[in-house]
Amino acid sequence: MFFNVLPYVALFVMIGGSFYRFFSKSYQVSSLSSQFLEYKGLFWGSNSFHYGLVFLFFGHLTAFLFPRSVLAWNNQPVRVIILEVSAFAFGLAVLTGLILLIIRRLNNKRLLTVASGMDIAVYLVLLVQVISGLWVAYFNRWGSSWFASVLTPYLYSIFRFSPDSTAISTMSLSIKIHVVSAFLITAMFPFTRFFHFIAFPFTYLWRSYQVVVWNWDRKKIRKTV
Repeated sequence: MFFNVLPYVALFVMIGGSFYRFFSKSYQVSSLSSQFLEYKGLFWGSNSFHYGLVFLFFGHLTAFLFPRSVLAWNNQPVRVIILEVSAFAFGLAVLTGLILLIIRRLNNKRLLTVASGMDIAVYLVLLVQVISGLWVAYFNRWGSSWFASVLTPYLYSIFRFSPDSTAISTMSLSIKIHVVSAFLITAMFPFTRFFHFIAFPFTYLWRSYQVVVWNWDRKKIRKTV
């Protein structure tokens, strides 16, 4: 169920929910930034979390799209060590940033007031995802190689509508938790703040410029009486 059914449920919910929210409630899509409520804790937590997450995301995507290139790169021991250590360091950065963001949210009453149930659920699932990823990286070494040789064929089989979970079903518990939590995040995506990445107004890139004409003297209006 977790490896043959859940992937399709997650993809269906993500695609269907994304279309519904984009076309029906696009004006309600927002990152709901809390920067004005608290900035210092957000700066350290958000930067560590986002920079680390971007590296890990594209690392996983590269192993999925170009598995042979990753395996060829890993033929040299020095290369694979550099890759694994770098990925682990970025994973620690993500975990540090996530913990800082959670502490920031819990210690500030104003932030806790504007937090939704989905925000809490996302924090929990992300925490499981990141911790299980570090667990995998430390106790199941050379993940970039077995990802390209085991997980990539499994993910391909899902997109071919012929899921083959034979290999992944025999892997360690940490890997299974990591994969299942990734499917859960995929299903939750349309209903979280992350959705604002998709709802970005790309039409702004090619539409004509808007001319804004001020009809008051901005210097006078700011003068105190």
